[in-house]
Amino acid sequence: MSKIVKLLYIIIGFIALGLGVLGLILPVLPTTPLLLLASYCFVKGSERFEIWFKGTTLYKRHLETFVKERSMTLKQKLTILLFADVMIAIPFFILDSLIIRVMLVLIVIYKYYYFINKIKTIREAPTDT
Repeated sequence: MSKIVKLLYIIIGFIALGLGVLGLILPVLPTTPLLLLASYCFVKGSERFEIWFKGTTLYKRHLETFVKERSMTLKQKLTILLFADVMIAIPFFILDSLIIRVMLVLIVIYKYYYFINKIKTIREAPTDT
């Protein structure tokens, strides 16, 4: 992979990381998917950044369980599902195409099926104080 592509992955990774951190404060930004994107970009962009990111408390608190056990808390699931629903609702109401609306409804149905049946729901982990 060229150095430019790797650099783009790293830049996108840091943007996703920054937005993911903002998602800890702002309830409208989904933290977990943004951190997953950051992790993916760091894996593709640089082994050094991948190792650094996986060593952070942020990764361990929000992603490690999902990556290792394919599980999330109910709060994480609901945040992702509701944010995605809002994003899907925008084109659903703006566009007049029946085909696109049906496709969007099918995406929402599959998304809920996947989150309910394929990703295990776990209890909220106790926080360290």
